[in-house]
Amino acid sequence: MQTAKRPAFADFKKKALQNKEVKKEYDALKPLFTIKKALVLARLEKGFTQDEIAKKIGTSKSNISRLESLNNNYMPNLATLIKYAEALGKKLEVGLR
Repeated sequence: MQTAKRPAFADFKKKALQNKEVKKEYDALKPLFTIKKALVLARLEKGFTQDEIAKKIGTSKSNISRLESLNNNYMPNLATLIKYAEALGKKLEVGLR
């Protein structure tokens, strides 16, 4: 019995983004995903685990996991982002273009 071949994610994404509604939602979430990716990269760059960063900012590992996850649209408040950045020895910068 032959199993069906699943499309590569890139092919799936390309096809999905041809739909105007999907593209609109994808574009709306881009800033959120950009922030989440930046948090993870900064944490890994400093060599911290999620548990270590959680302890530094006074929260749980599960909260850090939820904050960093790309599988949800949870957005922390500004104070949390500032604490996260400071725990890494960084400053949070917010701007408008």
